[in-house]
Amino acid sequence: MKRREFIRLLGGAAALSPLALPLLARAQNPGNANSGAAAAPAVQVGQVATVEGTATVTRRGAAPATLQVGDPIYTNDTLATAADATLGVTFDDQTTFSLSANTRIVVNDFIYEEGGASNAATFDVAVGTAAFVASLVAKTGDMKITTPTATLGIRGTTGVVDIPEGGAAGAEPKIKLYPDNDGHVGRIEVFNPRGERLGALTQGGSAFAIQRGPGGGFRAVPFRIPPQEAARDRGVLQRLFASHATGRRMTNQRLRSRGGGRPNNGRQRDRAQPFNRNPRGGGPPRDQPRRGNPNGRRRG
Repeated sequence: MKRREFIRLLGGAAALSPLALPLLARAQNPGNANSGAAAAPAVQVGQVATVEGTATVTRRGAAPATLQVGDPIYTNDTLATAADATLGVTFDDQTTFSLSANTRIVVNDFIYEEGGASNAATFDVAVGTAAFVASLVAKTGDMKITTPTATLGIRGTTGVVDIPEGGAAGAEPKIKLYPDNDGHVGRIEVFNPRGERLGALTQGGSAFAIQRGPGGGFRAVPFRIPPQEAARDRGVLQRLFASHATGRRMTNQRLRSRGGGRPNNGRQRDRAQPFNRNPRGGGPPRDQPRRGNPNGRRRG
């Protein structure tokens, strides 16, 4: 509010209820109205596991900042790699993304809480090649990857998303499903921007090209991955699995150091609770004590 307008309003304050005066003060200095919300700390949801070359994060409208191994990642971060760079990021449910050169993604949403009913994550791949290993959010909640032409429902798996630069002649977005490092094959559901299902990938090494369909819509067309592209993807996946292994160790150490592991919730405050990394059987990982005995001590 301009100073002249504020003085005119203040001149007529005698006709207002005394309760209106604090509102006028907040109108003159609107930053105070949400001072509590503005002061609320952001909640870290992941961290940089590996980086080569120049990779950056753009956060809260600030200028891009160079990323280094161990740097924190928050919701609404935009991550980007330069022409000479790769970037590996592991989130607190152990989901890992590996970005190839000239790739940009946005962490739109991330909520993970052991036993929670609202586990969810949404990542937007704007351009480039992004490989991923989906983990506990995909298994216990709802994980999505959005692209300019399709939305992917990720059901606990490994995949590669190729989004060409907008002006690339003849280039089509591609969605590829690959086996996890242990051989398990998950599922990728593909939907158009209106939420209509286009198909599903269920076999390792299968792929869709997203093409324009009749009426200006999109369709998912199965295609066989050419040998040269498959060889490139093997290198991408090798880098992804290496980042995943490194990121898991870093995540375990960070969560233990802050009090036994707290759930990360990008919408709510951080609350201390047990962090169970294997809620669906199979026993805990070797580097963790079993549930119900968090200190690893023998009873009795």
